[in-house]
Amino acid sequence: MKKVVTFGEIMLRLAPPGFLRFSQASSFDVVYGGGESNVAVSLANYGVPTDFVTRLPKNDIGECAMMEMRKRGVGVNNIVYGGDRLGIYFLETGAVSRGSKVVYDRAHSAMAEIKPGMIDWDKVFEGAGWFHWTGITPAISQGAADACLEAVKAASDKGLTISTDLNYRAKLWKYGGDREAIMTELTSYCDVILGNEEDAEKHFGIHPEGLDVHKHGHNVEAEAFLLVCKEMMKKFPKAKKVITTLRGSISASHNTWAGVLYDGKKMYETRQYQITDIVDRVGGGDSFMGGLIYGLMTYDGDDQKALDFAVAASCLKHTIKGDANLVTVDEVEKLMGGDASGRVAR
Repeated sequence: MKKVVTFGEIMLRLAPPGFLRFSQASSFDVVYGGGESNVAVSLANYGVPTDFVTRLPKNDIGECAMMEMRKRGVGVNNIVYGGDRLGIYFLETGAVSRGSKVVYDRAHSAMAEIKPGMIDWDKVFEGAGWFHWTGITPAISQGAADACLEAVKAASDKGLTISTDLNYRAKLWKYGGDREAIMTELTSYCDVILGNEEDAEKHFGIHPEGLDVHKHGHNVEAEAFLLVCKEMMKKFPKAKKVITTLRGSISASHNTWAGVLYDGKKMYETRQYQITDIVDRVGGGDSFMGGLIYGLMTYDGDDQKALDFAVAASCLKHTIKGDANLVTVDEVEKLMGGDASGRVAR
């Protein structure tokens, strides 16, 4: 199996223990994670050779982030060093009717100050078959957007499968870049596009007719997204598959979770999971993407099974503290088979 390469920023996550508010905190739990590093960890757990590419400061905190990737079996040999600091985000975990909050402290991070030419993409893509990026990377800075474009062009020239999670972040895109133009050019190179209703609307003005997820709550019908998928394929003709996650938010502690995949001819959809008593929903979309890449690589020609694997994997992620999904293929396939009992394995 050829390796998968992911590219983006890994950050230091600081969160008050349990469900404490920021104003109650006297200590913070430490986790390292980010959209693309989370995908890499998922794939490594499934036995897929994976490289994570980023730029880290050459200090103890940067080394801790690198060691977290190495500990999870992710390749780190193509990480480059420079800059003064690792990006940070603060997480306040919500519960019931109180939503979670994220505060970013990532300005002037090592990754925010990356420039084209700092990474040898010919070397990075040796032995690779797949490249993954997300909409978070070009949102960090113009330099990160330019480096991401450099990467997708190199991956395209080498014939790699290219995927993206559009990942719109309202608190980013502060540097003045033309979001739609930047995302349109980057996404035009992609074979596999993942997003939710907000991603497609905010980046490209494409949205499901007659659906407002804030009003409809958890009653999110898959059919409403067929038009979105068709419009995305029309805008990005290179795309072979467009996938949408369907999250219904009953409360911060109880979500519904499903997904749809459109291949240009047929729309596939999964069962809807009821995720109650959520432990940590951060990284849910990343775990879906990791499961999807694994599924598309492993169940070649069976898009339904690949989609089912992605949804089951990300459903399980909601039970795990931290950014990354730390489940095995056996655990995902057990849930796919209908066993959601949570019984002790002895």
